[in-house]
Amino acid sequence: MKLMKKSKWKMAAAGSVAAAVLVTGIVNAQLPNRAHAASWQTKNVILFVGDGMGLAARNAIRLATVGENGKLAMDDMPYVGLIHTNSTTPVTDSAASATAYASGVKTYNGAVGVDANKKNVKTIMEYAKEAGKSTGVVTTSQVTDATGAAFGAHVEDRSKQSDIALQMITQSKIDVILGGGEDYWYPAGNPGKFKDEPSEDPSEKSKGTQGNLISKANELGYSYVSNEADLKKADGTKLLGLFANEEMFQQKPEGQGDIYNPVVSLPTMTQKALETLSKNEQGFFLMVEEEGTDEFGHQNNGEKLIKSGQELDKSVSIAKEFARTHPDTLVLVLADHETGGLSIEEVNDKDESGDGMSKEDGPFSIAGSDQKFVIDWTTNEHTAIDIPVTAMGKNAELFSGIYDNTEVFGKLMQTLGLIK
Repeated sequence: MKLMKKSKWKMAAAGSVAAAVLVTGIVNAQLPNRAHAASWQTKNVILFVGDGMGLAARNAIRLATVGENGKLAMDDMPYVGLIHTNSTTPVTDSAASATAYASGVKTYNGAVGVDANKKNVKTIMEYAKEAGKSTGVVTTSQVTDATGAAFGAHVEDRSKQSDIALQMITQSKIDVILGGGEDYWYPAGNPGKFKDEPSEDPSEKSKGTQGNLISKANELGYSYVSNEADLKKADGTKLLGLFANEEMFQQKPEGQGDIYNPVVSLPTMTQKALETLSKNEQGFFLMVEEEGTDEFGHQNNGEKLIKSGQELDKSVSIAKEFARTHPDTLVLVLADHETGGLSIEEVNDKDESGDGMSKEDGPFSIAGSDQKFVIDWTTNEHTAIDIPVTAMGKNAELFSGIYDNTEVFGKLMQTLGLIK
């Protein structure tokens, strides 16, 4: 529901982060020298990306889920930092941002695993694989969409999703791949488990350009699943699961066919990925993405943004529990950029009168109280504001402070002991 009301207060995102960073303590943490590195190396990394989820979005999810005095699982971590998000332009997209995280370089928007000169850059998952670790990508988007792609492929244009799929299974050889995007794994006219042109979105249909990649994956030893029951039964160490034609939801405006009800939930996929990857005694690197926080931000759809964020937080809880029983594990939660320019406001009848994005979104109930809040949007695109990162586990202190998105790669390399 859209309201047209005036706020007397807005949450100051930058101030909140600054306070959080001060409370945590900004440190320029360094690992011991390499002579003693073995005992300090992180064995497992679980990196969560709430796509488009800036600080205000995290606060909206928190208020609706645990109230003013509660803590989300993603916030209840001992270390916090702040990340600058720009690509080669001030406002990044997901492809350039994920490439910065995965490979440590600035590149142009739309680039996946290549630098600004379109030269391939090695990814953290490729380094981890060389070190004997298993790797995984879990997402509610297409598994070949920008964020997952940047950890396992190298293309000049993020739209080449079939090329990305082929590289994921034949070059980077990612062990666990779970999410949506079946359309890019089957050639046109050859629908897979999910029928072409479904009623919820007739534009969705098979459009692969690299042949039948499901057959290719089977030849390479992957177990392929397309529903929750088969996912839970799947065994082995190489797993491909595709659970939708495109994204695992319908990212439309409120009341116009917007649906967030994945046939397999993000927490379920996360749990299965951890079970599978942890079979490797040398450890693993897992990237888990919630795409709904971005797509619903683009639609200025606060209700579904909050719902998808709650599923992300449940997934973080699963990872934190894994880390508690596997203390050589690092858990990170961050975003690639902010989407929507959203702010959180009180419900007030004197709000601005207008249409489009001047209409507020809500009201939403604050958990555990009779109070409510509304969300106000300034855009349906990305913004250039810094985003928070929270961390726990082995060497989590490295991620405190304020730094550029490219530095995440270096910190990951350092904590994994992969810097020579």
